[in-house]
Amino acid sequence: MKTATPKKIPARRLPKTDREQAVLIGLIELYLKSGKPIGSHTLQENGFDSLSSATIRNYFGKMEEQGYLKQQHTSGGRIPTEKAFRLYADSLHSQGTVENAQEKMLLEAIDSESREIGTTLNKAAEALSEMTRCAVFISAPRFDHDFVQDVKIIPIDPHKLLSVLITDFGLIRTETIYLERPVDTPFFRSLEEYFLWRMNKGEKPLFLKESDAKTAQRIYNEIMVRHVVGYANFSHEDILRTGLSKLLAYPEFNDAAALANSLSLLEDETQMRALLQTSAKNNELTSWIGDELCPFVPPGSECAVIATPYRIHQTIAGAVALLGPMRLPYKNLFGLTQLFADCLSQTLTKSVYKHKISFRQPSHAPQVDHTSILLENKSRNPK
Repeated sequence: MKTATPKKIPARRLPKTDREQAVLIGLIELYLKSGKPIGSHTLQENGFDSLSSATIRNYFGKMEEQGYLKQQHTSGGRIPTEKAFRLYADSLHSQGTVENAQEKMLLEAIDSESREIGTTLNKAAEALSEMTRCAVFISAPRFDHDFVQDVKIIPIDPHKLLSVLITDFGLIRTETIYLERPVDTPFFRSLEEYFLWRMNKGEKPLFLKESDAKTAQRIYNEIMVRHVVGYANFSHEDILRTGLSKLLAYPEFNDAAALANSLSLLEDETQMRALLQTSAKNNELTSWIGDELCPFVPPGSECAVIATPYRIHQTIAGAVALLGPMRLPYKNLFGLTQLFADCLSQTLTKSVYKHKISFRQPSHAPQVDHTSILLENKSRNPK
């Protein structure tokens, strides 16, 4: 992975056509830093002093006709178009750079050989989001030999509750249960104790009424069966996402409609899977800019996605993606995303090997070892 900052190529050493592209690349990089339209004098003062302002303006006019630049105001500077960002990204596809401090932070955040695979993935995604200031979403295979470690029962109202199952791998599953009859607060506390008792993690609770005991058993059976069915029927990759609030820092998303259009991608797991699967199928870092994301986001959303696959035991297990505005530091993000995928691949491979965990890709045929999911003392006969 490259860590040195690339030097600008002096325009005077280039043929005319290359000078034009150097001017375009120079304008894009200045715009990425400032977020403001770039004028000829500004560009001249930043590495292009061998060219006159008039020559630069001529280049600007030609590139505007070609669709690479646009002006918000007649007398204002130019800003890159979607077409320009695509040219820029393509020129850097295999030239991502990472700063030494970033590499150190990323290695520290991901280097954890833990059995809690779900927690590892979530922490890694949050670290990448924090470093890139982008929203992050990851697809993941199903890791077997997991089991329910803990449960929390949250009353919503007398007729409804939310169960939170926490697995040994650090995954969290929630289910909403509607009750046939209203119950009081003490029942919810006893219900949680009942779950823990069935999992050999506590004493059998004492229900004041036989009907409460039967209700508790019915709720337990319903939640656990839902969990087993959901675990066994794995037809789509699991999707993790984080960092949506990072997009609020970009002026491009100050408009509520622009923010909503971009975030619409993160509200649809089918769309996220399609992008991640494309990157995995390409077996390389892939990017989408602006309207290339249609129909995943509405036209004119002016956002970009960068995705790359990661591996376990040299087998592609999923992919990770960044979502941000088109005005992204592509050179750095290409490098960070690839480094993240490499580090995650190494960490997950070590964890799977160390803890003897197997994983599987989506399948329409249920595959599950029931003893590895449901912990219950079969010697007891709860009532």
